[in-house]
Amino acid sequence: MIQDDFVDSFGRGISYLRISVTDRCNLRCCYCIPPGGFPFTCRTDILSYEEILRLSECFVDLGIDKIRLTGGEPLARRNLSSLVNALSQIPGIKDLSLSTNGIFLADQAEDLFEAGLKRINISLDTFSSAKFRQIAGWDVHHRVVTGIEKAIQVGFHPVKINAVIMKEINDDEIESFVAFAMEHPVEVRFIELMPTHNSFVAKKKYFVSNDWVKNEIAKWAVLLPEPRLPGDVSEVYRPAHGVGKIGFISSISHPFCSECNRIRLRVDGTLKLCLHGEETFDLRTPLRGGKSKAELVQLIREAAQLKPKGHQFTGSVEDEAVAYMCQVGG
Repeated sequence: MIQDDFVDSFGRGISYLRISVTDRCNLRCCYCIPPGGFPFTCRTDILSYEEILRLSECFVDLGIDKIRLTGGEPLARRNLSSLVNALSQIPGIKDLSLSTNGIFLADQAEDLFEAGLKRINISLDTFSSAKFRQIAGWDVHHRVVTGIEKAIQVGFHPVKINAVIMKEINDDEIESFVAFAMEHPVEVRFIELMPTHNSFVAKKKYFVSNDWVKNEIAKWAVLLPEPRLPGDVSEVYRPAHGVGKIGFISSISHPFCSECNRIRLRVDGTLKLCLHGEETFDLRTPLRGGKSKAELVQLIREAAQLKPKGHQFTGSVEDEAVAYMCQVGG
């Protein structure tokens, strides 16, 4: 249960924490990492697993009950299953999940599942090897597909496939994604191109609204709405014929800031209060400075008041986000 005082200044209870365990990634997706790369976090500034666990216990004491591990690519960090195992044993965590590009998943899926991970999101923007190279920089499409198959086989549920639709790149594959959801026990989620530093403004011409995607799907498929769960930012539908589901995350065309219940812990211990905002709070310094658990809990409670009412992104250079997507974990 969320503590009465772990709400932001707009009365939104905070129950969901996304933890970035690394800002490094083995792909170079065009909407995530800028051309030429970016400066990685110094290794001495990266939180250890022990530090992540200590902060996680503080968040859970405040009422956080849902944690997602992100990156960069989280499976690129060594022995991640040990962190998963430790997090899964913290009383109060009801939902522990992971977002990955899937490349290392086939090799690690069983260890992660046995460690206590039960839900997983896998990025896949195309079924074409050539387009995969265009979007992600490398032709390792087959490894992602193998990872998805392994996740289903091991028993992860749900397995969610995140697809960013981009005009004149993969907007001709919507039917293929829906067909995949009909044929496999997965939830394919169409995610609008999000504003990230040095990305969205430069690539605004590729933006596709989920309203357009829905209209395209309606030409040849019937989607039946599923009940929307509290705090869920995705609109979920079930195809009239098929075993999977279809979801839409429309953060640009239909912002859901008034319902936002999440905060993010960056790899360097910076608490980020909004994906698209500048509001941050340094937790690494007090953590390494010897602050007690009670003091850290109070600092986090106070930091929550910095969470903005909503993002003001309009697509101009002036409002472009200040962080790269790989630094905040989506």
